[in-house]
Amino acid sequence: MATPRAAWAAAEVTIREATDADAAGVIALIDSCFSDYDGCVMDLPGLDADLPAVASRFREQGGRFWVAENAGRIVGCVGYVPLDRDTVELKRLYVARTARRQGLASRLLALVRDAARTHGARHIDLWSDTRFVEAHAFYLAHGFSQTGATRKLDDPSDTTEYAFRGPVEAR
Repeated sequence: MATPRAAWAAAEVTIREATDADAAGVIALIDSCFSDYDGCVMDLPGLDADLPAVASRFREQGGRFWVAENAGRIVGCVGYVPLDRDTVELKRLYVARTARRQGLASRLLALVRDAARTHGARHIDLWSDTRFVEAHAFYLAHGFSQTGATRKLDDPSDTTEYAFRGPVEAR
């Protein structure tokens, strides 16, 4: 019998620009990712208020948002917004537990790098919850460095985040 990961790896994944109709799938994906961490919960009326209209919110800020689908289910997502002429911010890079370590996060990051290059940016900044140790390892392996900055969010998850900066060009 195939494991969920093996079944996923054998199936086709489509990455496309998100629409607001993808909101429920994006919310379900992020909620599932958060469930891996004690005390990490969605904050739809607060920090996650952009999610019910995620594609529109990113476009309004001059950015883009993509989803990865497998058999009609959203298994990954990522977006970016420009911060200034030289920098874009990577936001909401999430991959379903069953789809991890298959190269999907790298494909999603490549979309942001391509968009940042088109924007003329030299840097990609991001913030990541201190609990997301696997994500930190991914970013470090893809040329990002922790800047040393942290920020505390006023949210139900009592989140503290680390800042990362990486190059637009992959190393």
